[in-house]
Amino acid sequence: MKPKKKAIEMTVEELARYIDHSVLKPEFTQNEIKKHIQDAINFKCRTVCINPSSLDIAKEMTNGTDTGICVVCDFPFGTSTTESKVLQAKVCCEKGVEELDIVSNFGWIKSGRWDKVKEDIEAVVNECHKYKTAVKVILETDALTEEEIKKATEVVISTGADFVKTSTGFLTGHENKGAAPEVIELIMGVTKGRCKIKGSGAIRTREHFLKLIDMGIDRMGIGYKSTPIVLGITQDNK
Repeated sequence: MKPKKKAIEMTVEELARYIDHSVLKPEFTQNEIKKHIQDAINFKCRTVCINPSSLDIAKEMTNGTDTGICVVCDFPFGTSTTESKVLQAKVCCEKGVEELDIVSNFGWIKSGRWDKVKEDIEAVVNECHKYKTAVKVILETDALTEEEIKKATEVVISTGADFVKTSTGFLTGHENKGAAPEVIELIMGVTKGRCKIKGSGAIRTREHFLKLIDMGIDRMGIGYKSTPIVLGITQDNK
């Protein structure tokens, strides 16, 4: 949905509500995880996006703050069995996460196995919605053609998912377009307000961030290093 005012006119706190602050690197130490979660809290980001093993830390730290928790599921490949995806989602939802980002099986998307793609996503959506947990479905758009992105977006909408999301940020061997404006525009042309959109991947400049807000994006996954940059926060005024 397009905002009522230009992104450049928004306060830092208003801009931060668009951000899922990404703390996903597998090599992070416990102290690094805590530091980056605290940054998300200090910036008042909408959520901190974490791996399931960081849930207990994030729950304790975000309790009573303006920052919620977004947990990733079957990240970053999306190639587990549907049953194991549902079980992982259930375990996370039982811990009270607000949102869950599930990776679609994009190999199935490229194979045209649309019934399986829908069945896989829908099973996770149905489980999460029992707990009132919102679901964002990652398509990994850099691995897909435009036609595959459009068809996959329609499938995501048909599952009742809350968001369609572009990328994991962990794909290798492909051009790193991530949430490029033309990709977001392509998805918006399909959703037409029927599903929210989360852009993720390669959002590293304030200009790019503000442009996507003005386009009408609903949420963005921003890497832990890039959050202060897109918010226009320097170390001096942080």
